[in-house]
Order: sequence, then structure tokens, then C-alpha cells
Amino acid sequence: MSRELDMTGKVAIVTGGSRGIGLGVARRFLAAGAEVLICGRHEPAAPPEAGGRRARFVAADVREPDGVERVVAAAVDAWGRVDVLVNNAGGSPMKDAATASPRFSAAIIQLNLTAPLWLAQRANAIMQEQTEGGAIINVASVSGTRPSPGTAAYGAAKAGLINLTQTLAVEWAPKVRVNAVVAGPVRTEQAEAHYGDAAGIAAVAATIPMGRMGAPDDVAGVCLFLASPLAAWVSGAAVVAHGGGEWPQFLTAVARSRGEVDA
Repeated sequence: MSRELDMTGKVAIVTGGSRGIGLGVARRFLAAGAEVLICGRHEPAAPPEAGGRRARFVAADVREPDGVERVVAAAVDAWGRVDVLVNNAGGSPMKDAATASPRFSAAIIQLNLTAPLWLAQRANAIMQEQTEGGAIINVASVSGTRPSPGTAAYGAAKAGLINLTQTLAVEWAPKVRVNAVVAGPVRTEQAEAHYGDAAGIAAVAATIPMGRMGAPDDVAGVCLFLASPLAAWVSGAAVVAHGGGEWPQFLTAVARSRGEVDA
């Protein structure tokens, strides 16, 4: 492994690290030599493993301040430091904006925006006291950069997370770098809940220039880069990882009008 990507001796917290993107991130950091702590409301049957190391798990709901404190304190108690925080925990079920209850919307915003802020605040307090500082990486979404029908509160929260990233990067420099990964559609265990069966997933993949949905490891690689010395002058950035985006619909409409594709 490149020396610049060697995380030996570093400590990383990955929220929601037992499945999906978080699992990919946890494994990538373990393989790079880091000690990794993951958290979630339910303990996984088997914690992530890679590189001869196993992630530690802390049961915590990061939507609660006590849960946030428990997560960061566990890392400090175990290893005496926190070098990387990956704010990955998030998501939202589909819900029409016209009928979403105040309680539902508040819970989605709390998970996807407020919790990352609380975790970042707590991790920053540790990192500012460390000689080498630290890196905070917020996993955002393309839903925060375009309309997000069916997940309005989620899209708004992710837009806020991108702005929060930029603001914290200014406030906490130079000791702490703060960046975001703006992820496109990623095929995780929950993909079918959003995109339907295999045919639905294939249809989504066909709209992506790279010809496939992302894999958790695609996002994990960007997170590792942002945490590494290779990104030493990168802060306040929103790194887009979406396979080229979405095929412009107006081009499809023009092709249909010309009879070049089926209506």
C-alpha cells in the first residue's frame, strides 16, 4: 500500500459501519491499518474485519446527545485519540412531502444533519488537542444537490450537510479538515427497497454514464483519500462520486421524438 494511504496508528470512527456504505468504509480503513470503531442501534452478527483487525462496536443512537458522547468516549478510552470521523449514518424511507408528519421530518433531519453536527463537534474537541489534528468526512448525497421527490426532508438535510461541511472547514482550520463525499446511487442491502427488484436496479444503472450503480467500496475509497495525507490541502470540498451523474432526460426525449428509441 502507498505510504500516503497507510493509516497504521490512526483511529477512525465510522457511524453506521455495520452495513452498506459504512461497512465498506470500515473495511477499507481496517485494511489500511487503522483501528476502527463503528456504532449503531443494533450490534451486527459479525463486526467488520480486514487487514487482520476487527472493528469495535458501540451500541448508540447518534440522534441522541448521550449516544454521540458514548461513541467518541469509547474511541478515546480504547486508543487515546480520534484521527478520523466518517459521518455515514443516515437515510430515509420514501414519504410524500405533502403527507409527511412533523415527527417524521424532524427525525430524518436529526439523523442526516443534526447528528453529524453533534458528532463533528465532539470529535473536533479531541482533534484540536492532537498535534496532527484530524479529518472529518461527511457522507452526503446527490439528493442534496438536486430535487429529491419522495425524500424531501432527506434531500434538504443532505444539502444542509454540504453547507455545514464548508462552514466547519473554515471554523476548525487549520487543525481539522472537513470534507464531504456526495454519493450517487449505491447498491447496498437496502437498494431494492428504493429501486425495486433486479430489473429496477438495472434500469437505474442504465441512467448512469458509468453503466452501473456504485458499490460501497467506491465511496470508501474516496473517504480513505480524504482522510489521508494525499488530501492534506483539501478541506471544505464536496467530492462527487456518482459515476458521471444522470443521463440528461432531454436527450432521451429528443431521441424519442426522432424515433431513435422506443417511446
